[in-house]
Amino acid sequence: MATALTFRITTTRFDADYAPSDSSRLTTNFANLARGRERQQNLSNALMMIDRRFNDLASWDNPDGDRYTLELDIVSVGVQLTDDSEEPEFPLLEMLDIQIVDQVTGIRRHGIVGNNFSSYVRDFDFSILLPAVNEQSAEFATPRDFGELHGKLFQHFLDSPAYRERFVLPPVICISVSTSRTYSQTDNRHPILGVEYCQDAFSLTDEYFAKMGLRVRYFMPPGSVAPLAFYFRGDLLNDYSPLQLIGTISTMETFQKIYRPEIYNASAAAPSVYRPRLEHQDFARVPITYDRVERSQLAIKQGKYAEEHFLKPHARALEQWATGRPVPVA
Repeated sequence: MATALTFRITTTRFDADYAPSDSSRLTTNFANLARGRERQQNLSNALMMIDRRFNDLASWDNPDGDRYTLELDIVSVGVQLTDDSEEPEFPLLEMLDIQIVDQVTGIRRHGIVGNNFSSYVRDFDFSILLPAVNEQSAEFATPRDFGELHGKLFQHFLDSPAYRERFVLPPVICISVSTSRTYSQTDNRHPILGVEYCQDAFSLTDEYFAKMGLRVRYFMPPGSVAPLAFYFRGDLLNDYSPLQLIGTISTMETFQKIYRPEIYNASAAAPSVYRPRLEHQDFARVPITYDRVERSQLAIKQGKYAEEHFLKPHARALEQWATGRPVPVA
């Protein structure tokens, strides 16, 4: 029987009472916030920061700056290989979905799905496979076909009935700029996304997302101090409404202020030629506990999990699926 993949989507509300499930990736931004003794305070502070930033950007007909609130859902995607095996579903990836609630009219609007993005297979690629290759290389090298399987899995999910039945528009993923690249300000201005920057060369992350079928553009929104990287399918500037774009900006800028305050909570805004640095000390910390070292350690742990429970046991089936041809038995 030919190998095929089926996907299943489940959602979990991300609010002050959120607690990660046993199957959730603990390196995910939102899961990392929801651990430890200060978890509820962390979550409450983060959600308050998101709402304040949203209302700051959506200032029209909003004199008191409190018209809108966001409701966030964690979108968890499981994958199952429907070949001759009866293996359990594997937790492939997680994203965030946004609902925009207008507290004046009572109208609820669907925001953009994506935003944060996390994946066990990506953990394997960056935390297990890439370091292993470079332990034996004098110069930095990427493994052969690096990110190819992950990219095909992601694109297959976007084209699947599971995605299309639930989401009308393609996702937008928003992350930090790379500290290995230099960004130059352009003359392009967008009323919501702000001033556009362009990079001197594609980063490894840019190339990895390209294999997922996503292009990248960099914008520094009004009131921000550093550009954000937006990965998207289609037309970022015209496919989404102003409120939808604001939802993604306010959510992901808040996460970046927590995780990379050296860049996104710096005291001075990025200049016209910008090289982000985590070594800068001129920044303000937000009142939210976050352990960057622990997150890196968990990425290694979860990369090994993907290797042991998905990539190795299904290696032949995944190769057959990815190439579209039978894999000979040795």
